[in-house]
This record gives sequence, C-alpha cells and structure tokens, in this order.
Amino acid sequence: MSTLHGVGVYLAVDLGAESGRVLRGDLRDGRLTLREVHRFANRPVSLPDGLHWDALRLFADIGEGLAAAVAEPGGRSAAGVGIDAWGNDFALLDRDGRLLGNPYHYRDRRTEASTAVVHRRAGPAELYRMTGIAPLPINTAGQLVAMEGSAQLVAAERLAMMPGLFGYWLTGRLVNDRTIASTSQLFDVTARTWSAAVIERLGIPARLFAGGVTEPGTYIAPLREHPGIPLWSVAGHDTASAVAAVPAAGPAFGYVCAGTWSLVGLELGAPVLTDAARLAGFSNEVGVDGTIRFLRNGTGLWLLQRCRAAWGAVTYVDLVAAAAAAPAFAALVDPDAPGFADPADMPAALAGFCRSTGQPVPAGRAALARCVLDSLACRHRWALERAEVLAGRSVPVVHVVGGGAANPLLCQLTADLTGRPVLAGPVEATAVGNLLVQARAAGELASQADLRAVVARSLPVRTYEPRADSGAEDAYARFLAVLDTA
Repeated sequence: MSTLHGVGVYLAVDLGAESGRVLRGDLRDGRLTLREVHRFANRPVSLPDGLHWDALRLFADIGEGLAAAVAEPGGRSAAGVGIDAWGNDFALLDRDGRLLGNPYHYRDRRTEASTAVVHRRAGPAELYRMTGIAPLPINTAGQLVAMEGSAQLVAAERLAMMPGLFGYWLTGRLVNDRTIASTSQLFDVTARTWSAAVIERLGIPARLFAGGVTEPGTYIAPLREHPGIPLWSVAGHDTASAVAAVPAAGPAFGYVCAGTWSLVGLELGAPVLTDAARLAGFSNEVGVDGTIRFLRNGTGLWLLQRCRAAWGAVTYVDLVAAAAAAPAFAALVDPDAPGFADPADMPAALAGFCRSTGQPVPAGRAALARCVLDSLACRHRWALERAEVLAGRSVPVVHVVGGGAANPLLCQLTADLTGRPVLAGPVEATAVGNLLVQARAAGELASQADLRAVVARSLPVRTYEPRADSGAEDAYARFLAVLDTA
C-alpha cells in the first residue's frame, strides 16, 4: 500500500452520460475526503451513420485529469486509479488493438428493432433465465445484433466495455469486470461469466469475449504515463460503484440511484429469474462481492435535463426551487413512455402526454418541472414495491444516491410516495465506491461493511421523513390510472 504520512491516496475516473471527472480520495483514520480535480463535458457526436461517444476526446480529458492529480502533493505515490462508466456501450478493437470507430451511443436509433431479433433467436424467457437482464434496445446484445454483417464487426477481435477501453489505453491491458459485463445481456448471471450459449444463439463472434471477466479489486497493470501508479479493476459499472457506497448499516434497504436514469432496487444474495420479474422489467446485475443488484432501470432526471436544454439559461437549483412552489401533483406522466426517449422538444413532449391522457397541461417551467419530479417519485414507489414483492423482501428505508440526492424536492417526494424515510447521499456515490473498492484491494479495508462504514462516517447524509398530509396516496392512485391510460 502506498501512503503519504499515513494517508492512502486514490484516484477515480468517473464517466457519466453528461460529464466526466477525475477525483482524488484521501483515506485517513477510517475517513474519506473527496475532491474533484478535473471535470469535463461528455458530448456525443452525431455522424452520418449514427450517434457516437467521442472516445478520443474523453481519453484526452482523462489524461489531463490524471496528470493534474499526479502533480498534486502525494499524487505520485497514489495507491491506485479506478475507472467506472455507464453500462451497455462498448468499443470494438481489431487484432492489433486499434479502435474500429467511435463507440455508438445507447440512444442511437439503429437498435430500435433489435430486441425482437434477440428474442426470436434466444427466446425471451430462456434468455432472462440465463442473463437476468430486462429486454431493452440499449443492451449490448441488441447493439451487436444491429451491427451484424458490418465491416466493423467482421474486423473486430475484442470487445471493450467503456471502462475497459480507457483502461486498455492507459495500461496496454484489456479487461472487462463482472459488474459492467453483467449489464450486457450476454453474461451468465448464475455462472458469473460471459454466456457462450447466448453469444452463439445470437450469432455474435465468440472471439470478442476472450479473456473472460475480472472481479472488482483486481490489479490490472501500471499506468503507462505514470508507471508508479497501478490501475485497479473496480466496480466498473457506475451503478455498481454507487450501490457499493450506499451508507447502509445492514442488508435491508432499498435504493434509488438518481441521475439521468433512475435505478430503483434492492441488494440481494442471488438473482430473481422468474417470469414475473422479467415481465415487470427488472434486471439482475452483479455488484461488489457477487451481490445482485435487483433493479428496474427507468428514465430519471433526463426529462429535466432535456427541458433545461430547451429553456436555456436556468440553473437546476432555481428550477427545483420554482417547482417546489408550484402546485403538487397537478399532472403526472409516465417517465418511461417511449415518446420521452429522445424527443426534439421535451417540454412539448411532456405537454402532449398530459393532453393525451386528459390532464391539465402544466403552464410554465415551474409547473413542468414539478410534473417531472412528482412523476419520478411515483415511479420510484412503483418500482420499489414491485421489487419487494418479486424478491420476497421488505425494506424499511430507502437510500437515494447520485446527483438526485442533491435535489431536496425529489427526495422529499420519494419519502412521501414510498412512505419510508429517505436517506439522501452521498451525491458522488459512484466515485466514492470506485475509490473505496481500490482502498479495500490495497488492504486498507477488509470488507464491504467496512467500506460502507467509511462512507457513513465521512460524508453527509440528509434524512427526509414521509409527510402524512402530502396527498401522496391520491396522487399515486392517479399515477396508476395514467399508466393504464397511456
């Protein structure tokens, strides 16, 4: 373990759908201090063949951030670096390890028909029993099926999920960890490795998956530019890192990872592979120490992000404050309605949904923002209650982590709708989980419980109690009616 005057220094590369960042964590006496060293935009690029991530720009920004972190006091003796990112998307490399085009963005429309092809070849029920993943067009499986016959796929020798790609460029060694592989719908959730049977049935080249998968906490290689610092395989899927950082004292908790997506679920010891879970849209993704993140992936603050983009100069803080003053539950939408996936005008799409379901159209920014947040809280309750029934487990408390934890209205509404205390924080849960998995791998922490205890000691958590007079029960009944109508 590399330390500076008793302080373990760790660096995290945390890549989200809107932005990326390099952060530094200093672990001293069981407490973590966290500081952002470098933040950069993550802007997709629209090309004639579709929507892509700008992987080269992201790698340049990662390098800039790591150089800045290493230049700081103690940076040269950092005990490690870890990389986490969003799931499902990937890069293809040729036999010489060269990138075969910028990775496609999961919102690219080329996959719209791929779910039907995947199900025709593998069978939806059997596919779910093997992979535990809900059928979504964004899944890696569907993306690869959509590329069938392309020159890029024909030339490809290896597949790198997004953390694996950047780790490969930083070290020269390519690995994919279990947590991010498990999002792909190509991973055997029982055997905990790539599913040769699914890959064969879907007609995807098996050579892409040579090398298997690694556990979080596995040593990869030293950085090329900073050879004294090792790269660790962490929980490479950002949600897995975030759930690892939930400051829970025991196993009985629900969680909402609230950001662009709202991922609502439970942490379990084994997957739930029933037809009921499949039909309800739940996935079983692997977490730290082989736990299962039994969750439903739903649209989250993407709705508000796209409204803000349409409105221009308005901050999230001002928008949420205005929404808090607007009438509650005046209109509700289904956040997962197909029309909200990537509309040209999100405010117009929200208004159109309300109109089509016989509700009053929210007038003005505050009312639209309130509609979004009310609806997200209703969807959080819907997903949590179904997770409890499907898993046969009840939870007394809900942890909200990620960017949504800094949204007091969303957190209070989630408490009101679920009827349970909401513990909000940490906001930077993904980076915290990344850093502390490294610290555990380096020998500073012994267990997942130790990791979570560090989070609880180190970072602020705000508690929101459910309000009896919030009108949540009537609103939720209306929300269910809206789902039936839509």
